[in-house]
Amino acid sequence: MELSDELLIEISYVNISKYRTKVMKSLDGEVLIPSQIAKDSGVRTNHISKVLSELKAHELVECINPEVRKGRLYRLTDLGKVIVKKIE
Repeated sequence: MELSDELLIEISYVNISKYRTKVMKSLDGEVLIPSQIAKDSGVRTNHISKVLSELKAHELVECINPEVRKGRLYRLTDLGKVIVKKIE
């Protein structure tokens, strides 16, 4: 299957950052709060929110309860699911 340029650009965007790669992989098939992502991925919690907002800006992850201050739940978007399958 031929990958579109947009998809290749997003895969590359995730791949160039080990933090983004780890966060994406920890969300694969999961709905997690940032502290769980941090524990699961081995990325310090203070980096997680920055990485999540970067991934959110690229529409790779979404917050399903943005109205709460603590315990926000994140999951991969459909695009994020495609990309996580393509990153090594």
